[in-house]
Amino acid sequence: MKTFAILTSIAATALAQNVFVYLPEGKTLERGSEVTVQVARPNSLTGSTELAVAIGIQHCDQKNGCLPAASTLGTVLYHGGFNPQYHNHNTGLPYENFTVTVPEDTVAGKAVVGVAHAALVGASEWPFLEVVNTTATVV
Repeated sequence: MKTFAILTSIAATALAQNVFVYLPEGKTLERGSEVTVQVARPNSLTGSTELAVAIGIQHCDQKNGCLPAASTLGTVLYHGGFNPQYHNHNTGLPYENFTVTVPEDTVAGKAVVGVAHAALVGASEWPFLEVVNTTATVV
């Protein structure tokens, strides 16, 4: 029972560090245009130090579908610091917006926008890495 409590605590701590990725309404991305990718991270009672995010886009093959974002980000559109902030006094989640350009040579059709997120968590600052994604349509 003690082991279960410890594992549950670790899982809850890890989940509290998760980020969420939001794209514009309709999730339609135009080749060659700028798009704002919003990366949000809920607050947590467990302290953490944000390290970085990487944002990528990959085309989904009609025959084989989409590769998991955890195995490839595709074309990296941004990599660097991540500093989520509240933007509306205690409403909503802390987030940071990243303006990226969809490459002209991106194949039209279904695509995956993936975000790799790295942080140090807790008093012992254990490394935390996750990859989240959302789908979009490239036109």
